[in-house]
Amino acid sequence: MRAALLQLSVSDDPAANLPVTVSMVREAVKGGAGFVLTPEVTNCLSSDRAHQRRVLRHEEADETLAALREEARAAGIWLLIGSLGLLTQDADGRFANRSFLIAPDGSVAARYDKIHMFDVDVSETEQYRESSGYRPGTRAVLAETPFAKIGLSVCYDVRFPQLYRRLAQAGAEILTVPAAFNDTTGAAHWESLLRARAIETGCFVLAPAQCGTHAAHNGKPRRTHGHSLAVAPWGEVLADGGTEPGVTFVDLDLSRVATARARVPSLSHDRPFEGP
Repeated sequence: MRAALLQLSVSDDPAANLPVTVSMVREAVKGGAGFVLTPEVTNCLSSDRAHQRRVLRHEEADETLAALREEARAAGIWLLIGSLGLLTQDADGRFANRSFLIAPDGSVAARYDKIHMFDVDVSETEQYRESSGYRPGTRAVLAETPFAKIGLSVCYDVRFPQLYRRLAQAGAEILTVPAAFNDTTGAAHWESLLRARAIETGCFVLAPAQCGTHAAHNGKPRRTHGHSLAVAPWGEVLADGGTEPGVTFVDLDLSRVATARARVPSLSHDRPFEGP
C-alpha cells in the first residue's frame, strides 16, 4: 500500500482551505497513493471560539467532509480526514475534534473524537486550553480495512502511550496521529514521541501535520511544527514532510509489523504488579 501524508497550513476560513486540500488529495492520487491522510483540523485552525461558532458546522452539514468523501469515492481510495472541528448538540456548546476514515465508496468507515485535550502552559506567554472549546471523546477506535487494522488518534493523544498499547493489543497494525503540533513542543518532542509509539507497539505510525504560520482573520495567528512523519514498526523514520505544505509518499510493507513484534513481543508480556 502506498500512503500519502498531506501537510497543510490552513487558515481559519474553511471555504478557503477546502480547494487546497482537494488539490493535494488529487496530487496524492496521481502519485499512486491508495491511502491518503490529512492533518488535524483540516477545515479550520482557530483559537477564537466566537469565530469558530460562526464558521464551523455540524457533521451532516460540513462542506469539507462532504467534498472529501466525494474525492475518496471518485478516486476509489481510503482517506483519513485527520480531524475536523465540528459543532455538536452538547449543552455547553463545545465542539468536537473528530477524525474520519473514509472508505473507497465514500462512506464513513470510522469516526474518532480526540480523547486528550491540549490544556498546557508552554511558557508564561503561551497557554492553551483546548477543553474550553472542545469536549473530549471517550472511546478508542480501531478500524478494519482490507489492507490493515488502523488505530485512530489525534495530536496530543500521542503523549498517552496506554491508548496506543490498547489499540495494538486489539490488533492495530497502523496508528494514525494527525496533528497541528505546537511549534515549540514539536521541535522538542514530536519525532521522539512518534518513534516511541511505533517501537512500543510494533506498528507503523502515520502522522500528517499542519505547518507554518496559520492566517487568522479573527484571533492570534498560530504556528505549527510541520514534519509530517511516517515511522516503521522498528522505529526508523521512513519519510519526513519538512516544514512546507506538500505531499509526502511512503510505501508500507505490513509484513514488517509481524517481524518487529516477533523480535520483541512486548505486547504479550504484560504482568500484574503492585504499587505505588
